[in-house]
Amino acid sequence: MLPTLVEQLVNDTAGLSLPRSAPEMTLVVTIVLMLLARVPVALRRIEAFWIALVGSIVALGCLAWEASGGLAAIEPVEIYTGMLRHDALGVFSRGLLLTFLVLMVVLSKLTGLANREDGQDFFAMLFGATLGMCLMCRTNHLMMLLLSIEMASVPSYVLVGIVKGRRRSGEAALKYSVYGAAAAGVMLYGISLLAGLTGTAHLPTLGERLAEAHLSTMAADPEQRGVVMALALAGVLVMIGMAFKLSAAPFHFWAPDVFAGAPAEVGAFLSVASKTAALVLLLRIVSLTLPFDMLAHAEANEATTQLVAHSTADPASPARSFVVGLIAVAAALTCTVGNFAALTQTGAKRMLAYSTIAHAGYLLMPIAAAVALAENDPAGASAAAGAVMLYAAGYLFLNFTAFAAVAVIRNTRGSESIDDYAGLIRTAPVTATALCLAMIGLLGLPPLVGFWGKLAALRALVDAGGFWMTMLLVVAVLNTALSLVYYLRVVKTVCLDAPPNDLPTDRPERALQLLLAIGAAPIVLLGLAPEWLASVANEACRGVFG
Repeated sequence: MLPTLVEQLVNDTAGLSLPRSAPEMTLVVTIVLMLLARVPVALRRIEAFWIALVGSIVALGCLAWEASGGLAAIEPVEIYTGMLRHDALGVFSRGLLLTFLVLMVVLSKLTGLANREDGQDFFAMLFGATLGMCLMCRTNHLMMLLLSIEMASVPSYVLVGIVKGRRRSGEAALKYSVYGAAAAGVMLYGISLLAGLTGTAHLPTLGERLAEAHLSTMAADPEQRGVVMALALAGVLVMIGMAFKLSAAPFHFWAPDVFAGAPAEVGAFLSVASKTAALVLLLRIVSLTLPFDMLAHAEANEATTQLVAHSTADPASPARSFVVGLIAVAAALTCTVGNFAALTQTGAKRMLAYSTIAHAGYLLMPIAAAVALAENDPAGASAAAGAVMLYAAGYLFLNFTAFAAVAVIRNTRGSESIDDYAGLIRTAPVTATALCLAMIGLLGLPPLVGFWGKLAALRALVDAGGFWMTMLLVVAVLNTALSLVYYLRVVKTVCLDAPPNDLPTDRPERALQLLLAIGAAPIVLLGLAPEWLASVANEACRGVFG
């Protein structure tokens, strides 16, 4: 028995799992190389930046090789004995993360954040967090869900306080770690409840058992009502942990202080990479665990036949309705809180922090639509998931460009106050243009890429219909109008106001200007021709909801 089990594990790991984990293995090897490079005197001459750059490009190349046959050709398969899932969604989302990693490595080097002395520490933390986020995108088990979140979170705490001697950075890192530990504890309690009540931690099996339980029948039985309430509590606790990672209200309170205290480069990483991984993880949870197909689990007895007939007439199962309402309320509240708070901000990083919170609300909306559509229209639900990934892909370039511009202006003008950006178009036209494109794209105006992501999200709400989706549609439109104020205020300050006399107005280095141009180019190009990105995002999510 034991030799057979060992042989199966070896075959699963060597023959199935490792070949599908080349990008993650590359990240691990890169981290080890950067740490070992400090030991021999001869290797200390090799700057950590070059190891990080080569490692990130090789990891991205390995992923591109995996997808060389097209995302449609990738067959979903469980790896590492069901702990992770290899599919098109995982490949696409990890592609976003690794693309962003390459940009982050270059940005942190050019702005001086990862200098020669501390480069190994910074890049090791950056790669470690990215590794955890890649695992989040492939999670198929409750244990891996918690481990991957912690693998992504702990290095992020260090990155926030990476600048030595800055009190605000240290304070932000402490707040982030304390809040993160609390959120992890809450999520762990919810995970333990789910695993204990269902008898499994494997997400697809958990979904099957929830479907077999017939929650509407259990809720009507006084003796079983407590179990349903415990399951609802477990779902809420897990969602609290997810809301923390997404900086969704009312669990967003850490974001403004952390973004304001952390370097702008780290803020970019937290706002893009962390959010992308958390969104994909949330899609995994709702697509694998909610009992969408009640008919598939029906028993041939009269009571169950009546239940199926009722669910056919009213397809909104209790679990699905509960989750739709939960996500919809969180999305509406997050959008509104983020946009109203951003109106009064005078610091660029703090304003972008609240902008990140608001966009978390927009990104949650199509997820709610996907859950609402999944039981009767799986293809429509997968299209709504595709809208999430299209939005996330555009958001990557928008937020990277915005935070990169803030970092460049910090280096040249020595300020992160929006008022001190006055007249930037005259002294640093490339930086000013990139920042303005990012602001207009985040607002969601055509013809930039942000418009198509938001349009796809709104279309998913229209397709889903119903009270919650109509409410979200109204909230999204009103909040978009509200965000005009603070996004266009930045554009007006940069382009129309007179430059200050008491601040340095040095031009940024050409390498930084080139990086800003590279980051801003997709905002325009993908906005003018969004069909390719939209088709790839839809292809990545095809079949996610059955």
